[in-house]
Amino acid sequence: LVKNYKMQQVKGQDEPLIEDILREINGCTWTIGYTGQSPERLKAHMRNMHVFDVKSLKSKGGKDAETGYDLSGDYFGLPWPCYGTPELKHPGSPNLYDTSKHVMDGGGNFRANFGVERNGVNLLAEDGSHSRGADITTGYPEFDHVLLKKLGWWNDLTEAEKKAAEGKNWKTDMSGGIQRVVMQVHGCHPFGNAKARAVVWNFPDAIPQHREPIYGTRPDLVAQYPTHDDKRNFWRLPTLFKSLQDRNIAEKVYEKFPLILSSGRLVEYEGGGEETRSNPWLAELQQEAFVEIHPRAAADRGIRNGDRVWLSSPTGARLNVQALVTERVGPDTVWMPFHFSGRWQGADMLAYYPSGAHPVVRGEAVNTATTYGYDSVTMMQETKTTVCNVERA
Repeated sequence: LVKNYKMQQVKGQDEPLIEDILREINGCTWTIGYTGQSPERLKAHMRNMHVFDVKSLKSKGGKDAETGYDLSGDYFGLPWPCYGTPELKHPGSPNLYDTSKHVMDGGGNFRANFGVERNGVNLLAEDGSHSRGADITTGYPEFDHVLLKKLGWWNDLTEAEKKAAEGKNWKTDMSGGIQRVVMQVHGCHPFGNAKARAVVWNFPDAIPQHREPIYGTRPDLVAQYPTHDDKRNFWRLPTLFKSLQDRNIAEKVYEKFPLILSSGRLVEYEGGGEETRSNPWLAELQQEAFVEIHPRAAADRGIRNGDRVWLSSPTGARLNVQALVTERVGPDTVWMPFHFSGRWQGADMLAYYPSGAHPVVRGEAVNTATTYGYDSVTMMQETKTTVCNVERA
């Protein structure tokens, strides 16, 4: 990376040229089609926002006065995926897998990512299933130098592209020639044309089925839909599933914590919120960490809108937040935003911030209360939902 970007002086400090950083990102993301949105194209879009339709996002035409770049056909911001080199001028994809459009108009089809057959069953698309205008009107695998030669498309490459593409596939041909020929000349998709999988043989459940969470409020459903068995070696680590769920049922955790706690986003803040809560304009709009609770659940607990409450969870955590009584959540569910920090179980952590570095708004972090759990495929941690109780402070 460091050899591919220029440094510039900004307020007396060295900073990398942001355009070079985007070009480096583009060079590393061929496999997902995150390559065509060059700094120059994006800047032209920003200078000419008025020519893009606010509903379809598509340009109505015209050229950028500064560079002469033709905006025709582009979708604003070049939405992912945007394939090939910037010179290919792929317009971006407003909707994934849209077979009603040509691939060079933002259309596409389902990716051939799981092989061409499974137990003798064809995994590629059937006859007649293809993006508009494709030269191949049935399923096909991802493109490489061998397939191009078999189809007679190899000579559509320039001599320089042939040299770069020899022995390569569309993901490793850094010239972009294979993508150019496949998409621009023949209207096909470089990653192939296949069916979506209904049976995912390499997942714990080949056909998706409901499984109750490790921490839940319905022992009757746990008996009917138990979670996965424990795993001795899951991404190199032992991981508990069913044994912990069984323990929670045996200890009647659902009686101590009868509410489902879900968490999510606010419009005004982003991520953990440390930066956005330090912005006084945004902080003005969301000044308190809060928990949404249904009127029935609030009445059962003697809670009124605006009251301070204690939210407790199986971790032993106790979060002091404001109650927002609303029918947006059901009687068995409460909801908290996850953008807050700076308070810890009722205590303000202001004294622990460096002088002048504390955010304008501080509040309880919901992840203090969330519990153990991991996704059975990705190993991603469960920090979105658990069980809890809420009491008036």
